[in-house]
Amino acid sequence: MVVISGWASAQENSALGKIKARGELVCGVGTGLAGFALPDSDGNWQGLDTDYCRALAAATVGDATKVKYVPLTAKDRFAAIQAGQVDVLARTTTWTLSRDTANGLDFRAVDFYDGQGFLVRADSGLTSAAELDGASICLTQGSTAELNTSDYFRAKGMKYKPVTFATSSETVKAYESGRCDSYSNDSSALYGERRRMAEPDKHVVLPEIISREPLAIGVLQGDSQWSDLTAWLHFALLIAEDNGITRANVDTYLTSENPEIRRLLGVEGNVGELLGVDKDWALRAIRAVGNYGEMYDRNLGTSSPLKIPRGLNALWSKGGLQYAPPLR
Repeated sequence: MVVISGWASAQENSALGKIKARGELVCGVGTGLAGFALPDSDGNWQGLDTDYCRALAAATVGDATKVKYVPLTAKDRFAAIQAGQVDVLARTTTWTLSRDTANGLDFRAVDFYDGQGFLVRADSGLTSAAELDGASICLTQGSTAELNTSDYFRAKGMKYKPVTFATSSETVKAYESGRCDSYSNDSSALYGERRRMAEPDKHVVLPEIISREPLAIGVLQGDSQWSDLTAWLHFALLIAEDNGITRANVDTYLTSENPEIRRLLGVEGNVGELLGVDKDWALRAIRAVGNYGEMYDRNLGTSSPLKIPRGLNALWSKGGLQYAPPLR
């Protein structure tokens, strides 16, 4: 009984226990990036990252609307989660060694495979990043783009002038106003920010990708249950897509004879119990946001203004890297 009591106490003090008691998920998101996290004209947050927040709220407290979004700059995001101001970082954050160790975060699943690129003016005549020797580059403080840019120019034996700003919006505005020759960030961010500029067609993304940027949901280390749940939420949405389960048809799969689908939707087995949530946790998440492919298409893909190809973010069965471990 002592062991059970201690386990129960630990559960209450875990992130999941606090979220359940609060009845709301506090989600750290970006300050505004099309396709990932951006308020619409009514103030409602839209994007891949915010969809994950909704799915996580549905899985934990049973209501996808029970989310408090906290916009965080690249510079402030780690201090915010370390201080307990947010439960989870769903904020286009690259999984790196230092963040996995020195910053005390856990990253378990990559929700978007990205890479850093450069945006330049179309009339600059530039066609390659190799032509940026001596250029001024607009960068956001605290982002991986700062280090990647330094590494790239050093490796190429080129020079550049970094011009840094505290927030992404300040960085983009500075580039658009002509303070820098180029703006560098994750390729997906470049496409999103270009679309929001006054004259999008006057800017082009150069072809080079200079880094690996696996964007992942981050949680604090030391809480394995919460880390497990955030990872398996992503995997559940991948398994749903792999099996053709969508937001519209998910309830028809409750009578499926496929063992993995039955475990996924809580018809049999104890997956929810192992993760500390109800048996229909994944069913609720899929009802709320659909499968991973639906989320991607709606926010970044063919049904979005960005129209970013799936590429590396396609399912493993379709030539991509998105792959879920077995749900058993």
